[in-house]
Amino acid sequence: MSRKIKIVTDSASDILSVDGVDFQSAPLKIITSEREYVDDSQLDVYGMASDLQGYKGRSSTSCPNVDDWLTAFGDADDVFCVTITGTLSGSHNTACIARDTYMEENPGRRVFVLDSLSTGPEMGLVIDKIRELVLEGKDFDEICHTVENYSKKTGLLFMLESMKNLANNGRVSPVVAKVAGILGIRVVGKASDRGDLEMLDKCRGEKKAFESIISHLRALGLRDGKVKIGHCCNEASGNTLRELIQKEFEKVKVELYHCRGLCTFYAEMGGLLVGFEKA
Repeated sequence: MSRKIKIVTDSASDILSVDGVDFQSAPLKIITSEREYVDDSQLDVYGMASDLQGYKGRSSTSCPNVDDWLTAFGDADDVFCVTITGTLSGSHNTACIARDTYMEENPGRRVFVLDSLSTGPEMGLVIDKIRELVLEGKDFDEICHTVENYSKKTGLLFMLESMKNLANNGRVSPVVAKVAGILGIRVVGKASDRGDLEMLDKCRGEKKAFESIISHLRALGLRDGKVKIGHCCNEASGNTLRELIQKEFEKVKVELYHCRGLCTFYAEMGGLLVGFEKA
């Protein structure tokens, strides 16, 4: 009798469904003094981003709790779970607690939890790889091993016009955050190997920021793999960057999509996130 397989993630992955495989996302929450935004399929992302642009108070995020993860696991025999970086969120920790509880209460069932050390489109690449392996009929242990190795060969770059929310949540220093948005400065950075945010360049204007991204993609090992670009209410710039990447790396396949709530909260209006495969 075949085992019931499920892919599970938190909403930092920006994914709402996966073709051909049972899937569920555990939503994070964005919290202000005025309201709470649940990062699920019902969230008006543009409306949230617009609200936050004019909001002057404190804001924070809340990760899925253990019960949220257990609900997402459902009744699957084999669960493959991918979380936002554990360096910057408690989501991975609660997923691990849920994994141990689930397997203790359901002998014979298995849960694999991967800390992506990243967010958004890099998580999406990992989930795509899991889907591919599941549909190929690979066994549980082989999928876990392959995905762990694959995740070491992916990366994330980002371009931000504002870092107000990152600073408010202690993800970057207020001094660094003040740079973004001044006189058209865009900050280009990456997810480090530790899973935190590493600032790379401060660029005057979008054109210079795109040149920086192309340069770093080349240096970090993009050759002929996949690229996912998540845009935060900035489809025009996302399309421009997609065209530049495809021109520079002719064999690369580039997908553009709209970020969901959590990534839009941190990258803010106009931000771009670039997940990519390394050679």
